Amino acid sequence: MSVHSAILKQLLLHPRSVALVDDRRTTRNIELVVGASHIASKLDSVNRTDTVGILLPTSGAFPAAALAGFSLGRTLVPLNYLLKQEELQYVLDDCGTDTLVTVKPMLEHLGYTPRCKNIVLLDELDFTGFPDLRWPASKDDDDLAVLLYTSGTSGKPKGVMLTHGNILANMRQIEHWVDFSRTDSMLGVLPQFHSFGMTVLTFLPLVIGIKAVYTAKFIPQKIIRLIREHRPTVMVAIPSMYNALLSVKDAHADDFASLRYIVSGGEPLPKAVLEKYRERFGVTINEGYGLTETSPVTNWCRPHEFRLGSVGRPLPEIDQRIIDTATGRSLPPNTDGEVWIKGPNVMRGYFNLPDETAKCMTPTGFFRTGDIGRLDDDGHLHITGRLKEMLIVGGENVFPREIEEVLERHPSVNAAGVVGLMDPVRGELPVAFVEMRDGAAFDRQALITHCRGSLAGYKVPTDIRVMEALPRNATGKVMRRELKKLASA
Repeated sequence: MSVHSAILKQLLLHPRSVALVDDRRTTRNIELVVGASHIASKLDSVNRTDTVGILLPTSGAFPAAALAGFSLGRTLVPLNYLLKQEELQYVLDDCGTDTLVTVKPMLEHLGYTPRCKNIVLLDELDFTGFPDLRWPASKDDDDLAVLLYTSGTSGKPKGVMLTHGNILANMRQIEHWVDFSRTDSMLGVLPQFHSFGMTVLTFLPLVIGIKAVYTAKFIPQKIIRLIREHRPTVMVAIPSMYNALLSVKDAHADDFASLRYIVSGGEPLPKAVLEKYRERFGVTINEGYGLTETSPVTNWCRPHEFRLGSVGRPLPEIDQRIIDTATGRSLPPNTDGEVWIKGPNVMRGYFNLPDETAKCMTPTGFFRTGDIGRLDDDGHLHITGRLKEMLIVGGENVFPREIEEVLERHPSVNAAGVVGLMDPVRGELPVAFVEMRDGAAFDRQALITHCRGSLAGYKVPTDIRVMEALPRNATGKVMRRELKKLASA
């Protein structure tokens, strides 16, 4: 089965149900089908490549354009509108598409028009009348559905090849793991060009038949208003978003009372944020884990299984192992090693990059994540660091996240990022960058003293620098590569 077949089946089964709500309108299932058909007619008249680029804000326009592309048998290329001009152009050129689907406000936001043979502006299409009827293209599990380009935190973006089978498998895994029903509804502001926003916030609600509430821009006060208005049962966001919601002074426990699942992903959730949500709102944020290459969800800590620092046990059909990078052998519980993952949701590979694919895929089908973690005695995964970001200080392994967690527990610190700086005499040393809370003063010595109270001496940053805002990628993850440049400057 194809992704669009699963979506169309649900949409046509309940045509009058609300599919989604965005900043502009409420869209019923049948309206989404009709809108996608209009877009498909336009694409069919201009698009001559196997791929079609989609450059849209988080909204109902994305699933409509996606359904249109899928129905014509095209591979979708969701585009990151936060990339620099040359990076975005690289993605368009690399995927070989001749057609870009977007809207005028997006081009105005960019300040330029990307080079592409055909620019389809959805806000100039005529959606009146009855669209052309066509039988949706037939696709098998192994057929390519989406090319999702990694965010480019290091080197050029790589196109992750996700098949229809990969995405359908991941939605099936999530649905089996979590008790969803048609009375549920989901709220989020995740970008739909990212795997978390595409699979979990966009495709999953359409396939299982629950309402999704989107907003294009993350504004804390607006998110609280949407929660009050729509009373969602599921909320998906990244840690920095949950942290920012704490700034809404009139937010209270009743606002979060409807939520059965409050899910955080993208990067580790600071313990301080978790504790503040428990104290102020009486709710627990549960973490999940996944990667673009795994469609993305591989772990989800369900509320009844909560344990501090855990991203949960692996979802059904996933084989997850912790591997000693020196020997390639599986490690016992409670031992740190690289996380390897195998399952039907794991990507086909990187587009036109066989060498890169070979580096991260084993002959037996395991994906080497590059993340360091450990499984506890009950099979819960704890992510402790990143293989390439590991520092070696005085011969000891140091993971930046451990230092960041300590800094973020200080009441003056909003967020922290730690990188290694090479010293010709002492070797690699940890250097921290911090983003302060509103109104908080930066006191370097106080923060160093705070770290000494919780960390071994060799882990304490040799320098702490303040920034107005830490550099982040599209999903809010701190870009240590940029901090590394600043540390070395």
